[in-house]
Amino acid sequence: MSNGNDSQKILLQTLLGNKTDQTPVWLMRQAGRYLPEYRELRAKKGGFLELCYDADSAAEVTLQPIKRFAFDGAILFSDILIVPHAMGQDLWFVAGEGPRLAPKLLDASLASLEAAPEHFEAIYATVRTVASQLDDKTTFMGFAGSPWTIATYMVNGQGSKDQAATRRFAYQDEAAFSELIAAIVENTVIYLLGQIEAGVDAIQLFDSWAGSLSPAQFEKWVVAPNAEIISRIKAVHPDLPIIGFPKGAGAKLVAYANETGADAIGLDETVDPVWAHKNLPAELPLQGNLDPLALIAGGEALEKSARHILDIFGDRPHIFNLGHGILPDTPIEHVEKLLTLIRQ
Repeated sequence: MSNGNDSQKILLQTLLGNKTDQTPVWLMRQAGRYLPEYRELRAKKGGFLELCYDADSAAEVTLQPIKRFAFDGAILFSDILIVPHAMGQDLWFVAGEGPRLAPKLLDASLASLEAAPEHFEAIYATVRTVASQLDDKTTFMGFAGSPWTIATYMVNGQGSKDQAATRRFAYQDEAAFSELIAAIVENTVIYLLGQIEAGVDAIQLFDSWAGSLSPAQFEKWVVAPNAEIISRIKAVHPDLPIIGFPKGAGAKLVAYANETGADAIGLDETVDPVWAHKNLPAELPLQGNLDPLALIAGGEALEKSARHILDIFGDRPHIFNLGHGILPDTPIEHVEKLLTLIRQ
């Protein structure tokens, strides 16, 4: 639930469809490995998951980029795989390789999992801590992974380049896969409502692997489940903005924008801003979409790319962001330069 004077929160006002004097900005994964203060705290905690479940430390990480850069939005420091962890899968992270989940649902049934809702409670504690410390100008965003993306990890037990195992599973046993998606929807709604009650102002739904699906499968496993989540949240909190980010959706963004009920759409770096401005509803707030590699490059490439995005979206509600998460080797001075370009 919103804290402080919402009129001062230019990111929140933009999400509500208002044009503000200054373009609000935040960066996906802004609390992360490119920051020395994050690396220091992570080393002390000993592991990523340990950091996520320590409310004081996770709150500190959430606030680190706000203290350094004064971004207009703070995003909860956590992980999309908290949901399958709370649904009963074991979760751990392998250094240099990423997350692992067990048992993978290629080999085990959904019914075999034993729910662990205490994992949600740990995240709610982080939200409450951040909400109590955040200033009145900063929009606080919670998030969750969307059902398709979460399912790809639950089925395969880890990430993959093309999500082939999960795509095959969805074709071969549609009933079982539908049951899994429904269970993820249910747990995601519970999780997001808990975040809202604990103090977030807005929500982002990350569908990181939406781009791997055919149009028909996209409708079934991306549009429909996200629409259900958004509808159920809006039934309780009708005015709370929800950002949908279906990475890789391309031209399917039109269907996503028109059919999910999302209040704003995040654009990845492969989306042409000119196309998005022309083809997505004129009143719909858009978020994005600087290439994270342009931010690493800096100099003329960064300035030219950023100015192009600002120019194209200048007459509509727009939140400046990257097309995906900030990369660990991003120079801090390039982030500072980007903020100067946006705020001048």
